[in-house]
Amino acid sequence: MNSRERLLKTIEGKSPDRLPVTTHHVMPYFLDKYLEGISYHEFFEKFDLDPINWVISFKPSNANEYYDPQQKELDFLEQSRIISDQWRIKVEKSHKSNFDVYKYYFITPKGTLEMKIKANDVSSMVTEYLIKEKRDIDLLGEFMTMPICNIEKVNNIANEFGDEGIIRGHIPTFDVFGQPGCWQDAACLVGIEDLIMATYEDPKWVHELLTILQKRKLNYVYSMENAKFDIIELGGGHASTTIISPNIFKEFVAPYDSKIISAAHEVNQKIVYHICGGMMPILENISSMNPDAVETFTPPEMGGDVDLAEAKKRIGDKVCMIGGFNQNKYLNNCSPEETRQEVRKCFNEAGRNGGYILAPSDHFFDAKIELLKAFSDEARKCKY
Repeated sequence: MNSRERLLKTIEGKSPDRLPVTTHHVMPYFLDKYLEGISYHEFFEKFDLDPINWVISFKPSNANEYYDPQQKELDFLEQSRIISDQWRIKVEKSHKSNFDVYKYYFITPKGTLEMKIKANDVSSMVTEYLIKEKRDIDLLGEFMTMPICNIEKVNNIANEFGDEGIIRGHIPTFDVFGQPGCWQDAACLVGIEDLIMATYEDPKWVHELLTILQKRKLNYVYSMENAKFDIIELGGGHASTTIISPNIFKEFVAPYDSKIISAAHEVNQKIVYHICGGMMPILENISSMNPDAVETFTPPEMGGDVDLAEAKKRIGDKVCMIGGFNQNKYLNNCSPEETRQEVRKCFNEAGRNGGYILAPSDHFFDAKIELLKAFSDEARKCKY
């Protein structure tokens, strides 16, 4: 089987010729630091992994919207900003303490919202949240643009990629910083602590915000019919039980993201639901949302709580499982033989009946080359 066939069969919950092995996003930091800046296509080829091509594909939804002229080139996984005369974005860039600092102004006819982000080669984070007063969300609901899928771009890339691997996208995040899931996107706009408190103090307002964000995401999803994506990412780490309770997940996460998954299926798109962190108390809740695949199955040593064998027993017959590999230890701080043993352990616990893709639990920034080779080589020996 080629990589595309292998990955697609596994996403369907079946057994391919061997264990599929890949990784979440290939980080530019790693490529630059360890591999002289090779492309992510070259990375997959070098380590003989099953390739994934990440495609972000937005375009304006009507004649009143247009691409932001300030956005000259797109950074890694950055989406094209869509603006209008009633939703303009002004950016001020500075540098402080080894970070680039970006101050964003979202200018509308009824007021301006402000947000600040700092970033370096490894990561970026919000240092000033957009929503400072509860009625700030009215500006989002009235003026925020509604990007749709650039199907032509997706399909051109998919046709060129061919059988090399699969095409993966994600549900739109907020314009300059966010996550695909509704709750997770809201956390990036409000701040997770304030958002959690609001679920107790003003749950009606939280539902209102989530509905606004969901509407924008659904608008994109319904535009995806005939786009040659193989799987689309939804979710994010703020919905893990490392951060919120199962009750908050049931009331404020699942109802909104379930509707997005259902809409994706209506237009023949598959969804992988991404949660990095605690998952065990909500495994069945995630599965009942009906995604096609679930990730990242983060082990306790990395701040999660996943018992891979138990997770397989509970939901492995309902969804494809992706992840579960402790990259912090087994791609950095052990012998090649220990890496191989961990690959076998993951395969024995989650892979025996198919429906499992071996991958690190989320992306990585540092790794030893010989351990990456051992990771890939041993996985390719895991046969069905």
